[in-house]
Amino acid sequence: MVVLASQTDFSAAVEQVRQASHDLIAAGAETQSRLLEAVATAIEADLDDILEANTLDLEASLDMAVPERVLDWLKLTPERLQTTAKILRRLAYLGDPRGLLHPAPSRLSKAVSGYGQVVPLGVVALVYEAFPELAAIAAGLSLRTGNGLILKGSNEAGQTNQVILQALHRAIDQVGLPQQCILSLTEEQGDVARSWLLQDRGVDLIIPYGRPGLVQQVVRQAGVPVLPTAMGNCYLYWSATGHLDTVTAMVLDSHRGEPDAVNAIEKVLVHRGCSSSALAQLCHTLWDQDFEVLADEALLGDLPDVKPAAIADWSRPFLSKTVALRSVDDIRAAAALINRHSSGHANAIATEAYTEGGRFTQLVTSSVVYINTSPRFVRNPAQAAGIALGMTAQRGRCSGFVGLSALLTTQHILQGLE
Repeated sequence: MVVLASQTDFSAAVEQVRQASHDLIAAGAETQSRLLEAVATAIEADLDDILEANTLDLEASLDMAVPERVLDWLKLTPERLQTTAKILRRLAYLGDPRGLLHPAPSRLSKAVSGYGQVVPLGVVALVYEAFPELAAIAAGLSLRTGNGLILKGSNEAGQTNQVILQALHRAIDQVGLPQQCILSLTEEQGDVARSWLLQDRGVDLIIPYGRPGLVQQVVRQAGVPVLPTAMGNCYLYWSATGHLDTVTAMVLDSHRGEPDAVNAIEKVLVHRGCSSSALAQLCHTLWDQDFEVLADEALLGDLPDVKPAAIADWSRPFLSKTVALRSVDDIRAAAALINRHSSGHANAIATEAYTEGGRFTQLVTSSVVYINTSPRFVRNPAQAAGIALGMTAQRGRCSGFVGLSALLTTQHILQGLE
């Protein structure tokens, strides 16, 4: 374990991570693929040890009255670890995402031309709450892109995180690369190490993952670039032409993400032209699935058994099986509410009018928009290039998905012609 007694010690450790990332790049894409395969094998080999440590963390968390939602995130299963190993192997087979060339649109001047090439950011940090397997997935994304990685997990998962880190370092040793490719800030180093992390200029990007409070705290305190993730508070606009079956399927499926329903639809904006019987049927279906249903004042008269929604509910994620309904006059009103109140990372529309779907995408400032399909987040999608830690409302860097592209940038090369 690295001893960090001061900000100076921490900055020196960050520099070691950066130098290790240079060694990682120099080793080449083939070595990185072997490393990712070795990490997957190490996770599988240590599966029983990881689960045993996780059981101890769970028992300690129960004694500390950790919220049930966080316990769900913390509790590992063999299936979650096996999925993690699959993700690592898919990244190994994916190939090198760096080095792609982007020619300049035109000659910059008569004497100079240029192009861009894709390169890693340098040193990336993940500050995360529970979700022990995210350490291995973040390591996979960082090793694949050639970035050094700093991990700061929550105390709830302290023992699990330590066993996973040992597996990561053992795999790194096996391929002859420096362990400093991955630095973990342990529970013993405390919150002071996290404060150093948030202010150290040697860190190129910090990704916070967890409940909104954690993400917002990192954004407020950080003195280096942050890519904030988002979870919950996703909106669905049920247009006058939208089918009840479509709306029902979208809402229910969006909540089935395990262990974290990142894109769960929690708010449904209902066009005033939708029938009250269809709305009542949606409520009964949700109740049958153990959802709590809330509604604004305009809908309570048609839904006498539904609880009223508070004003603050529209801007906060529930992170539970709760759906709030609200009446709107038209698509413009729906888009205005979504842009004002939603998390901004994933919103949806149910409509049978093609032009209305296109209009919705123009009006809503969401990173990702879903039309007549569930926004359910999948960390291990069919396309390996789409593997992601989570979602973000930032649209510029990575189009809503915190994956490989979030850890890469473009280096511009200018070359004289004479």
